[in-house]
Order: sequence, then structure tokens, then C-alpha cells
Amino acid sequence: MTNDNYQNAEGEIQKLENRLKTLKQQSRGGRGDRYILPASILIAVLFISGAFIYSQGKSVSPRQASLGNAVSQQASPPGFGSGSLDNLRPVSSEDHINGNPNAPVKIIEYSDFECPFCKRFHPTMQQVMDEYGKNGQVAWVYRHFPLDQLHPVKARLEAVASECVNEIGGNNAFWQFANRFFELTPSNNQTDVDTILPQIAQEIGIDRDRFQSCLESGKYNDHIQDDIDNAIATGGRGTPWSIIVTENGQTFPINGAQPYQLVKQLIDLALRE
Repeated sequence: MTNDNYQNAEGEIQKLENRLKTLKQQSRGGRGDRYILPASILIAVLFISGAFIYSQGKSVSPRQASLGNAVSQQASPPGFGSGSLDNLRPVSSEDHINGNPNAPVKIIEYSDFECPFCKRFHPTMQQVMDEYGKNGQVAWVYRHFPLDQLHPVKARLEAVASECVNEIGGNNAFWQFANRFFELTPSNNQTDVDTILPQIAQEIGIDRDRFQSCLESGKYNDHIQDDIDNAIATGGRGTPWSIIVTENGQTFPINGAQPYQLVKQLIDLALRE
């Protein structure tokens, strides 16, 4: 994103925030507040997830992005993305949750361990948790969305590996695995899984034999497929695909590896909702 484009984005979001304040004042005490505020946030989401997808310093349309150009989201095969946010599976104890499970705002990320844009977005979400997670305002939920046609075998195997780490070492170990994996690996189906997976497991104290037995068991195949199916059902057409859920159940999408400042603006709006 160029400086001019970034400044334009910031300027437009500032206008949206000013408009939100005006709408709050106008609707205070009346029924309109219930409907006007979500609409204002939705405008911001559409602006962020549609208008600001960039490739090599040039803006591209959402249509171009969905066709798999070198943009901030790795596109899935044709036929994806026709779902609805109404199909979002509720967050439960079976999810991988970083932060307060009762946080007023949750960000559910559907991710692929081999996706280069997921690798780029992971530090953005870590920054979100540094700012909003420590005080319990935001929780980060990780779900699997391996794109098999782009990353055959490896992405799904890595998803299984993360589940095995979770089984043996618990939720904290899962997040240690995810952080270390994105830190170490090159993405784009170039990971040497035979070396990296046992290496990370050993680094975080996972028993090697139990880990290998779990990898070969196939016990998490259905769970991972359920995540994939839900990503598609909610409209996911590539990775990363994230959905913000507010305290009152409003849901808003974030397409691709959006920059921190834009994600932050959207979180701030969601917290006011």
C-alpha cells in the first residue's frame, strides 16, 4: 500500500468515525440506534475488505482479488465464497482461543499454514492481542482452512499437527506451535514437513512418539474438514478469511491480510457497537 493510498484509507475511516458519532447523537434515546450503528460499522467493513486490497502497490477490485491475483488474500478454487455470515459456527470450547473466551469482540480467523498471506497476517493478529487481548477486550479464534489445490498434502498435514499438539500439550501449546510455525516456515507449500513438524513439537515439549502416532491416526480429519466447510459456508473464498463478532452478535468480514491500522479501526468500531 502506498503512502497516498494509506492516507486516503485513514481519511475515509476518520469520516466514518465522525459520522458514527453524529448518528449516535441523533439516535440517542430512540429506536434508530439499534439499526444505525451496525449499519455504520458495516460501511466501514465494506470499505476495509473491499476497497483496499492491493497488489504490488496498485489497487485491485474485489472481483480481481477473488480471481486469485497476487493480492492480500490467497484465493481458493472457483466455486467458493457464495455463503453467508449467518452460517458462522458459534465459538465453543472446541475452538482454539487466544485471550478471554468471554471477550466482547472475537476475531475468528480461517487460516492455512502454507498461505503466505496468513503468514503476513499472523503478526498483525499478534499485535491486536498485545493491544486488546491483555485487557480482555478481544479474543482470537483460529480455525483451519487449508487450500488443498494450492497446498496439497502439506497444509492439511500441518493442520493435523497443530491439533495433535493441542491434544498433547493443550491450548497454549497449540498457539506456541502456530506462532513458531509461521515464524520458521517459507509458506507456499515449500515447508519441509518431515523436519519442521517434529522440530517444533520437540521445541515446545511435545512427546515425539505420541505426536507421530497422532499424526498417523487420522482422528482430526473430520474436525479439520468441518472448519473448511464452515469457512466456505460463511463466504470464505481465500485465506486468511476472518470474521469479527461483536458482543451483540453482529458479524463483519475481513478479507485477506489487511494492515494493522485498518484492523484496529474496525475493532474500535466493534467495541463501541
